[in-house]
Amino acid sequence: MERDDRSLGCWWAGENAAYQRYHDDEWGMPVADDRRLFEKICLEGFQSGLSWLTILQKRENFRRAFRDFDPERVARFTSRSVERLLGDAGIVRHRGKIEATISNARRVPEITAEYGSLAAFFWSFAPPAHERPKRMTLAALATMTETPSSRALSTELKRRGWRFVGPTTCYAFMQAMGLVNDHIAGCAARSRVEDAQGAFTPPAPRR
Repeated sequence: MERDDRSLGCWWAGENAAYQRYHDDEWGMPVADDRRLFEKICLEGFQSGLSWLTILQKRENFRRAFRDFDPERVARFTSRSVERLLGDAGIVRHRGKIEATISNARRVPEITAEYGSLAAFFWSFAPPAHERPKRMTLAALATMTETPSSRALSTELKRRGWRFVGPTTCYAFMQAMGLVNDHIAGCAARSRVEDAQGAFTPPAPRR
């Protein structure tokens, strides 16, 4: 995307080229792929206390270290795997977050057995229209670090034993995976996300 007038874009993309590409091409586009959804909820957990740019710059290393975030493979990680990851300078070496990722992977089958897919589960928490502002401005976005829907998602994940999935983490996940469109009014990416969301059919739960 051409960036002749940065004032029309979301401010957080900054001047970093990788961050700009992420904003322009990924952030807010609806995703229904279970592996990518699992990856993102895990990476949002790793981001806790850090910047997303830090995680984005390490994303390929994370994918390598966590077997492309295949939940079945991650679920088989052992204590030796944890020690290996703690020695990997290419990722965030935080024992609690590493162990949470493995633990969360082991809980994926419970959700897929009940809903049919992770995607169907996550998309069941897409917010109703009345929860969304009529116009997405910087002021409106500043008030939305968490929402009723992200709190509901967080509560349900925690009930199922997931970790590092607080309501702010869950809202960042919802923003990134297209459950909401938080590109501000005037951002060129906003209309592209609207079009993608309009053409997207959320996966329905099996139950």
